[in-house]
Amino acid sequence: MFQGKSVAITGASGGIGRAVAEMFLAGGAKVAISDLTCPTETANAIGAVAFKCDVSEESQVEDFIDSASAANGPVDIFVANAGVGYGDEKHAAGASNKAWELSWKINVMQSVYASRVLLPEWKERGGGRLIVTASAAGLMAQIGSASYTVTKHAVAAFAEQVAFEHAHQGVKVNCICPQYVRTNMTKGFSMAENSPDGFLEPSDVANALKLAIEEDRFLVLPHAVVGEYFKHRAADVDGYIAGMAKLKSKLKAETLPIKS
Repeated sequence: MFQGKSVAITGASGGIGRAVAEMFLAGGAKVAISDLTCPTETANAIGAVAFKCDVSEESQVEDFIDSASAANGPVDIFVANAGVGYGDEKHAAGASNKAWELSWKINVMQSVYASRVLLPEWKERGGGRLIVTASAAGLMAQIGSASYTVTKHAVAAFAEQVAFEHAHQGVKVNCICPQYVRTNMTKGFSMAENSPDGFLEPSDVANALKLAIEEDRFLVLPHAVVGEYFKHRAADVDGYIAGMAKLKSKLKAETLPIKS
């Protein structure tokens, strides 16, 4: 399905990024992966090429795309997977400026930085694909982390903007919105481990992405129930807020770890 395609994936030393890389490789793609520390071991294990990339820096995103293109040919598919979550302290605006700024740069701007490079190229070549890992927090709120909710909402909106503004140029976009997935970010996080909607494996997310691409769907919902929650939120915002407030009252606030 992806025979010969050049794929570049951020935040791919493990978790969702690695699983997505393995999915593309199994489909015949040539894959470049990156992370804060060059993921050489992962690349060697799965048959990809590895590069170091701090996605909060525009120049490093540009360099990663250049390196991936040099290794595997011009990038056809870019997966903005690297992400970070910070917990609120005391109240919804309690996270530090550093937490908000890094959340914005990593969760949102990496997709903007990549698109600045790739959209003109894809226009000339007749198409390409942007994939954004937004999380269910891109559609609804994440209790205990306003910065995560706000930036994931923002990147989901950016993905939607790219999808309709560049559809006529052959650009496709997928927005991945799972709930809790077994990754470093959720390790030891009881809200995830005890989720009544299920705690998925990264491979489940990769399989859901593959199916969404096959079916040409923008939203990728590894937890199907997220789609129902999203409809409820749209139909009854006041009821949704009341329900979230009730859920919040039952939960002890947890601080999300600083992990990418």
